[in-house]
Amino acid sequence: MPNPPDEAQRGRATPTLSTRRDGDRIVVTVAGELCLDDSGILERTLRAALREPVTRVELDLEKLEFWDCSALNVLLTARRQALADGKELTVTAASPAAERLLSLTDTRPLLVEEREKVDDELRTEVVQLRRAMQTRPEIDLARGILMASFGLSPDEAWEVLVMASQNTNTKLHRLASTVVTTVQGTPLPDPVRRHLTEAVASVSAPADTGEAPPRTAAPPPSR
Repeated sequence: MPNPPDEAQRGRATPTLSTRRDGDRIVVTVAGELCLDDSGILERTLRAALREPVTRVELDLEKLEFWDCSALNVLLTARRQALADGKELTVTAASPAAERLLSLTDTRPLLVEEREKVDDELRTEVVQLRRAMQTRPEIDLARGILMASFGLSPDEAWEVLVMASQNTNTKLHRLASTVVTTVQGTPLPDPVRRHLTEAVASVSAPADTGEAPPRTAAPPPSR
């Protein structure tokens, strides 16, 4: 009976590890396959990275084709050492194989903290963008009402809305919604009306050129 083929004959992807310094961090890139026999290489690489005068070690596992729990245990041990030294050790990129083991072992929250923060920031940005898209038509309507009511330019109407929003401590889209309701005959609340009037007067005031304002004709005398 022939002997089973060795790892090289099976086409096992030999692991390759590289490190690079980037400011106050070190990026460790791992590719290929990491098995029990390769744990020592990973451990030595991470120890050397943590000895450097940096505050953060990032692991790029995007090209990792396979790894087992022995390699994962090396990462967890290195993370504990990093925390003891006041440093961070996180995974910033992961292949499907890396993600699968992290998920199965419930260690993803420990090692992929930075990615979770980025995801949260992106989700927040998407929510803010959607809100802006929903409120923009109402703000444009409010600008149009102010332009028609007070003879303002688009920029002046925008400035009036911003000034009144700040002075009344009201969100811009809520103030715009209040202005739009006036088309249906709903009166403005007194504080809003007052601040809008003051803002209109402020943007409509002529620039101070040092010259006396032109005299207006006196009304005709009454008979």
